[in-house]
Amino acid sequence: MKIGFIGLGNMGAPMAVNLARGGHEVRGYDTAAPEPEGVTAALGATEAAAGADVVITMLPNGHILRAVADQVIPAMRKGAVLCDCSTVDVDSARAVADQARAARLGALDAPVSGGIGGAQAGTLTFMVGGSDADFATVAPLFDIMGQKAVHCGDSGAGQAAKICNNMILGVTMIATCEAFGLADRLGLDRQKMFDVVSTSSGYSWSMNAYCPAPGIGPQSPADNDYQPGFAAELMLKDLNLSQQAAGSVGADTPMGALARQLYDRFVEHEGGQGRDFSAMLQRFAENNR
Repeated sequence: MKIGFIGLGNMGAPMAVNLARGGHEVRGYDTAAPEPEGVTAALGATEAAAGADVVITMLPNGHILRAVADQVIPAMRKGAVLCDCSTVDVDSARAVADQARAARLGALDAPVSGGIGGAQAGTLTFMVGGSDADFATVAPLFDIMGQKAVHCGDSGAGQAAKICNNMILGVTMIATCEAFGLADRLGLDRQKMFDVVSTSSGYSWSMNAYCPAPGIGPQSPADNDYQPGFAAELMLKDLNLSQQAAGSVGADTPMGALARQLYDRFVEHEGGQGRDFSAMLQRFAENNR
């Protein structure tokens, strides 16, 4: 396929590289990042999109997505699919999909889980909203960039799934960090705690696969001075989106709201900016001294 890829940052660049390595013709554009190996540079988003079978976007927020959509949708050939892999608000995802369909294009919202490591390894999970036909068109690309793609429903359903997933992740990471902080105060060895919890009813992805305590469990950002696999400010962004969505539909999400408050404090006032979201452990460890 001919693929236009717009947004070649920490996530987009390795995704585009994997598509090029998979034999696809990839033309990319980013306002700041250099073109990665195997990706042909375009002079702008419009040029990247022109003539492509699928245009993939990986952008910071819904405002930028809407602005890029205004540029690329008129340039795309009829019948092509616009596939947004950003994490944005549900309203923006649905608005862009409506705009694309009005221009006789396909549209998918397909946010990802798996972080930078998953993007590099081609093991991302895609949560996809849109039509069956558009999903089938892009499915071979999801297979290259990831290990799983779940068709969640109509437009906006992919973003809804991502927001719910990351609200759970934010809450469980805080609970995991709190528990390690309590274990420290009680004199319980961290390795012993991990050995118990990871095989008992308290197990979770945050504990078992991404343990926030250095030297405990599988390799994680905690073992690399919390260099971000998933930055704390990105977790805050997703928790803000979850609370925005909850407010729009009147959903009661008190744990999600509290997690948002704690990550806001961590990022803005407690040194969390630029660190992995699991560095929250240090907050509880220091407060429990």
